[in-house]
Amino acid sequence: MIYPLLRKFFFALDAETAHGIGMAGVDFVNAAGVSCLLARSLPADPVRVMGLDFPNPVGLAAGLDKNGEHVDALAALGFGFIEVGTVTPRPQPGNPRPRLFRLTDRQAIINRMGFNNDGVEKLLANVSAAKFARWGGVLGINIGKNFDTPIARAADDYLFCLDRVYSAASYVAVNISSPNTTNLRELQRDDALDALLGSLKEAQARLADQHGKYVPLALKIAPDLEDQQIQAIADLLRQHRMDGVIATNTTLSRAGVEGQRHADEAGGLSGAPLLAMSTAVVGKLATALAGEVPIIGVGGIIKGADAAAKIAAGASLVQFYTGFIYRGPELVAEAAAAIAGRRAG
Repeated sequence: MIYPLLRKFFFALDAETAHGIGMAGVDFVNAAGVSCLLARSLPADPVRVMGLDFPNPVGLAAGLDKNGEHVDALAALGFGFIEVGTVTPRPQPGNPRPRLFRLTDRQAIINRMGFNNDGVEKLLANVSAAKFARWGGVLGINIGKNFDTPIARAADDYLFCLDRVYSAASYVAVNISSPNTTNLRELQRDDALDALLGSLKEAQARLADQHGKYVPLALKIAPDLEDQQIQAIADLLRQHRMDGVIATNTTLSRAGVEGQRHADEAGGLSGAPLLAMSTAVVGKLATALAGEVPIIGVGGIIKGADAAAKIAAGASLVQFYTGFIYRGPELVAEAAAAIAGRRAG
């Protein structure tokens, strides 16, 4: 019952300011050894996906901890895995503020952050200082391109980041679906995606030999795709033997938030209004992939039943970010219990 009280305080503040204070608070609670005041106990529900062992299938989506500064504190809340980033080769400030907006009545957020981060070297320093991965936790690192890198050279940025984060990551997520970096989603088109995946898989094979370990690669895609595009992406995922696909990122649609304050702000919409769209993409991918590539379902999870719906649609794991903002740590345990209950049933 603590988080609803804290949320009233946070929601009285500017959204980005509240985020910074909230993350500092999570760090403080963890350092004090009282994360149990926020977290609930979780059912044991181990699952093996992408060749990795997860203690439970509920993860934190990229975006909350862009620079990997809060990994241990977030892990103490019960997440089965943590994904940090999106990180780019060089530091960049992102888009001008304000760039993060709550649509409270719809349990939604619109953001146009623009891959603001301190760069890959800073993220690696933060991750190396964390105990989570060293103690066997599953840590995903989400990589992107700098805003001023021409789209024709985007692969250079992804390959640079992959090379740098490979040894520190349990898996690497390739983000080509943010709506807030100009032309980024063009990389989802057939020819561009085919070339990018080919380059990434070649680099992965080289790095696996170099480091003596295989680090899975997962592609993060948008929800705003036609059925033909979903099928084409699925075909390329299978052709290139990608290890996973994360479905989905935020949407450009404003369905379900029409007339709301901030609904006309530019950026990607996340939260409850995204649930049906993102879950439908999971289902279509599951059919097209026929079990050959595992799916991480993300988008619109606000309650346990939403997480279970992703699993029912064909996901092997789930992630959330906006739901965590609205519901707090109790959503981790609720989602884990709902998924475990569905498996048991």
